[in-house]
Parts: sequence; C-alpha cells; structure tokens
Amino acid sequence: MEKKPLPIAVCPSCSARLKVSRMLCPDCGLVVEGDFTTSRLGLISPAQQQFVEIFLAARGSIREVERVMSISYPTVRKRLDEVLAAMGTGALQASEDQRRRERSFPRSRKASSPPKRAPRC
Repeated sequence: MEKKPLPIAVCPSCSARLKVSRMLCPDCGLVVEGDFTTSRLGLISPAQQQFVEIFLAARGSIREVERVMSISYPTVRKRLDEVLAAMGTGALQASEDQRRRERSFPRSRKASSPPKRAPRC
C-alpha cells in the first residue's frame, strides 16, 4: 500500500492556519477555486494522527489503546489531551472537566427561605 503525503495545515513560514484556495479532480481535470478551510485533523502531527487512528480502531477504549500501544493509561490520556489541544478543542475538554467536577462535588444550595429557629421556652 502506497503512503500518501499528509496535507499540511499550517504555514511553514509563520505557522498560521492555511486555507485551501484550489481543488482539482485528478480524473477529469475539473478545477474548483474558492476559500475553503481545512479540517482540524490536519492540525495534528503524523504521530498524533497515528494515535487517533488507533484510538478510533479501538472504538475509544483507552484500555485497548493501552494494550495495542504498550503504554500506560495516564500516557493514553495525556496523548489524547495533546491531540485535543492541537486541534483547538482543549477549551471543550476543560469545560467538560469542570462540569464533571461540579457533579462530583456539588456546591451547597442557597436556602430559599431563612433557616428555622428553635422555639423559645
């Protein structure tokens, strides 16, 4: 199987995200020009792309990725976090982590009515 070159998604000169301006059909020669954005998956490194392929093949099972790659559970989580950060989705992960913490440790609710006092004798 011939390996295809990976598309570049960032400028080699200034590291800005590239936009596609021309697309070509290799069969009929049709050219489409415009202002197209690339997928966020193009922003990750070849090693991260390989990790994502293994993660997807494992159907998201971190334990299976551990086994296939012979790495620890924390390493799988770290690599997944690195992929998310490279794709610019780290903020989504941070907000999900915050929601998870809030569910685990709910804030005390403010009472809607003042607390009851003990009766006077």
